[in-house]
Amino acid sequence: MIRSAVTVSLVDEARGGPFVFWDDLNAASRRAAELGFDAIEIFAPSPSAVDVAATKSLLQELKLEVAAVGTGAGMVKHGLSLTDPNPEKRSAAADFIREIIDFGSEFKAPAIIGSMQGRWGGEIDRPKALGWLSEALNRLGEHAASCGTILIYEPLNRYETNLINTVADGVSLLKALSTSNVKLLADLFHMNIEEDNLATAIRDGEGFIGHVHFVDSNRKAAGMGHMDFAPIAAALRETGYDGYASAEAFAKPDSDTAARVTIESFQQHFST
Repeated sequence: MIRSAVTVSLVDEARGGPFVFWDDLNAASRRAAELGFDAIEIFAPSPSAVDVAATKSLLQELKLEVAAVGTGAGMVKHGLSLTDPNPEKRSAAADFIREIIDFGSEFKAPAIIGSMQGRWGGEIDRPKALGWLSEALNRLGEHAASCGTILIYEPLNRYETNLINTVADGVSLLKALSTSNVKLLADLFHMNIEEDNLATAIRDGEGFIGHVHFVDSNRKAAGMGHMDFAPIAAALRETGYDGYASAEAFAKPDSDTAARVTIESFQQHFST
């Protein structure tokens, strides 16, 4: 069964980015529960920014899960990536992700590697960057396995990375890894830019997709753009996907409206 989730950002440096709720994890969780979401996705500046015990108690009270935790603060706050030419910065990036994996595992939630994958260019060519990325995914994927979770890797659109842009390329990357504990994030916004057909890409990614960002063509809440979700939902069901459809969307015109429109669209396409 596909479940609903909504993003909550606690990262000042990411303000204005595609997150539905901001700053107040308690209030965001309560509103998510009121609207009928199954889970939240947490984007934190560091593991220490969240009181794990208090959050577990809150989520238990609200009957909410944590769908995933983001690592992007490592890039937007600390300027770290797994493909940085500086080996010390690559090591620091891996350490930051490892800490987020540990944090997510407290909630049985996977960590997502998106912007922290970095890009190639200058003195670093694509094969070298992909080698570093693969090496990191192998190590971090196995660390996630030891924590009882999976690791999620996100193909991004061409304007955000020049490494992996499509689901097919993501599948090829994962097939070449020594670990089987890394899955793909199918972000519908990125896919809308890069894929010829979103439903076909999802079908071709069968068995490799571990998380979905449920968002419209303009990165607004699902239902506020021009994306046709019916064939996408059908492809996810046909491939046996049973993870979360999580709203990583702009808080436009405001957080509450974006969350409400998302859950209405989710119920329309996934609750039938």
